[in-house]
Amino acid sequence: MTDALPHATPGSPRLLLGIDTGGTYTDAVVYDEDARVVVAKAKAPTTHHDLSIGIAGAIAGAVPAAGVDPARIELVSLSTTLATNALVEGSGRPVAAVIIGFDDEVLERGGLRDALAGDPAILLTGGHDPHGSERAPLDLDRLRTEVAAVADRVDGFAVMAQFSVRNPAHERAAAAVIREVTGATVTASHVLSEQLNGPRRAVTAILNARLVPIVDRLVATTERTLVDQGVHAPVMVVRGDGSLVSAAFVRERPIETILSGPAASLVGAAHLTGLDDAIISDIGGTTTDIAVLRTGMPLVSTLGATVGGHRTMVAAVAMHTHGLGGDSQVHHDDRAVGAVLTLGPRRVIPVAQLAVTHGPAVRAAMDRQLVADRPDDLDGVFVVLLDAVRAAQVVDADERSAIGAVTTGPAPADGAVAPAATVMTSAARRRAVERLVRRGVLQLAAFTPTDAAHVLGLQHTGDVDAARTAAILFGRRRDRLGRPIGDDDETVARITVDTLVRRSADAVLAAALDHDGLPPDTVASRVVQAALAGHRGVTRIDVGLDVPLVGLGASAGTYYPAVASSLGTACAVPDHADVANAIGAVVGRVRITHACTISSPQQGQFVVHAGEAPTMCTALEDALDLATRELTDRVRREMDDAGADEVELSSTWHESTVEVGGTPMFVEGRLTVTGSGRPRI
Repeated sequence: MTDALPHATPGSPRLLLGIDTGGTYTDAVVYDEDARVVVAKAKAPTTHHDLSIGIAGAIAGAVPAAGVDPARIELVSLSTTLATNALVEGSGRPVAAVIIGFDDEVLERGGLRDALAGDPAILLTGGHDPHGSERAPLDLDRLRTEVAAVADRVDGFAVMAQFSVRNPAHERAAAAVIREVTGATVTASHVLSEQLNGPRRAVTAILNARLVPIVDRLVATTERTLVDQGVHAPVMVVRGDGSLVSAAFVRERPIETILSGPAASLVGAAHLTGLDDAIISDIGGTTTDIAVLRTGMPLVSTLGATVGGHRTMVAAVAMHTHGLGGDSQVHHDDRAVGAVLTLGPRRVIPVAQLAVTHGPAVRAAMDRQLVADRPDDLDGVFVVLLDAVRAAQVVDADERSAIGAVTTGPAPADGAVAPAATVMTSAARRRAVERLVRRGVLQLAAFTPTDAAHVLGLQHTGDVDAARTAAILFGRRRDRLGRPIGDDDETVARITVDTLVRRSADAVLAAALDHDGLPPDTVASRVVQAALAGHRGVTRIDVGLDVPLVGLGASAGTYYPAVASSLGTACAVPDHADVANAIGAVVGRVRITHACTISSPQQGQFVVHAGEAPTMCTALEDALDLATRELTDRVRREMDDAGADEVELSSTWHESTVEVGGTPMFVEGRLTVTGSGRPRI
C-alpha cells in the first residue's frame, strides 16, 4: 500500500526516511524536514521471521512514490518491535552472568533467576561499599577459569558488581578479562543504569546481552537493504523513551530499544497534533498502547520498563498496553444470555484479509459451513502455515499430524491454509495447534473487528463478501438459552464494533486514572460502567477525560470518535495517523542523560561517584564542580557517538540533608545532566 502526496516545497528539500516495524505492518514515510510534510508513505506486511523483508517492501513503496532519487535521502530512522518481541517470546541468545560481591541468594532477588532462565551464573568475591571503597579483591584467576568453561555454551556475557554505580572498577576489570579469554561481547551493568539495586541492574544487563546479536543483525540487514535501495544515509534508532541514537550506539545497548515503537507513536502524535496535553491511544492489529502527553512530551516511567515479565532499569515511556486490536479474535461467552463478546488477546488473520490471497478455498469452506445443520465453534476459523522450514523440523506426533492436515503435497509450503474444523479434530490436535501457534509455526484466521468494520462499510482493504459470511457464521453461535447471538451479518458486526469501542474506552480511562494516582481497576466498578453506558435516572453519573483523546493507527478513524464521545472529550485523529510511528521515528531528537551521586562518608568529605573512579573533595562546591565537568564531558561524548548535531545541555541538582543539633548536615546529592539535539545529517 503506497500513497504519494503533494510536495509543498520547490527546489531541493531535506528528505528523511522514517520506518516503523509494527505487529501487522511495516510503515515507511519520506518526510520533508524543511516543509514539515509527509511526501510519500507506504505499508508492507511485517515479516516476523525476517524483519528486513518487510522493511525492504515498505522502502520500495515509499521512496519511488516520493518521486525522488534515493540518494537524496539524508537520514533514516527506525523504530522496531524486535527487542520487545524477543524478550516477550523468550527468544534472546544464551548468555552467562558474572555477579561480583554478592552471595548465592542474590539469584532469588529482583527476578534474576527468571532472567537467567537456566543460563550459567558465575559468582565471585569483590565489589565495593556505598562510598566506592573496595570491600574485597576481585578474583580474576577464578574468573578466567570459569569463563573459559562456559564460553562455548553462550553468545555473550553480562557483568554486575556490587555498588558498581559508585565505583565501576571491578566491572571494567572483569569485562576486560572476559573479552581477552573469549572475544565475546560483554555488557557491564553500570553502563546501562546509574541507579542502585544490583539484582535489577543484573537483570537489565542480562537482557541486553541476550539482545546484542539479534539487534546487531537487524541493523546490519537494514543497512544492507537501504544500500540495495540506493539509500546511503546514516541510520538512527528510536529508544524506549522516544529519543534517537545512532545504529552503532544501539548495537551495544539494544535493551534501550524496548518499547521503541510505542515511543515513536507518541513523538509522532505530538508532532502531528501540536497538542501539549492529551491521552494518546495507538490501536494496531495486535495491541492498543495508551500513554499521557504532558507539555508536548510523553511521560517517561521513573521505575523502568517491564517487558516479558522482566523488570528493567531502562527508561521508557509510561505505557499501558492491552491485547486489543483490529485483528483481535472475537469470542462469545456461551454461558451468557444474548451476545456477550470478548476480544483478544490473541491476534489472528482477519477472514477478509485471508480471502484476498486464498479466496476460493476460504469461500468454499465457509459456504459448506453455512448449509451445515448445526453451527460449530470452528466455523469461519482457518489454520495457516507460517514457517514451512520450522514445520519440517517438528518431531511431536500430534504436531506433525496437525501440520499434515494443513498442507497438501509432499512438503509443507508457506501460506498453506485449511479449515480449522479439518485440522483441530481432537483435543490432542487442538493442543498441538495451540503450541504451534505460540511458536510461530502456524497462525489462526478468524472473525475480527476488522471483518466487522468491512461489513459496516468502515474499511475496504479486504474481501467484503468473505467478511459478511464470517459474520453470519459467527452469529449462528448459541447463547446459554440456545438462541443465535446475531440475526444477520450487520447485527453481529455492530455488536463487535461496539464491544471494541467500549473496551477501548475502559482501557483509556484506566490509563487516565492511573496517571492521576487513582486505582485503574475502578473502571470495572458498577458505578463507572453505568456512567460509561450513559446512565440516567434519579442519579446522574458522569466520568470522562479532561484532555483530548488522540487516536493513532490505521483504524483509529473507525473507532476513536465513538471512544472519545463515550468519555466526553474531543477526539483528534490527525492526518497520517496510520503512519504516526514512522513519522515519530524521523522527527525525534537525540537525548542522553547521565547522573552521578556525591556522597559524604564523614563530615568534610565529599566523594564524587563519576568518571573512572570515585574522587574525594573537601568542599561541596568543589565536588559539584567536578561532577558537572565529568557528566558534561560524558554527555557530550555520548551525544556525538549517538549521532547528535548541536547539543543543548541542562542540569538538575537534588540534595538530601538531616538536622543534627538544629543544623542541616549534607548526606548525599544527585546531579543529572541531559543533552539534547537533532540528529546529524
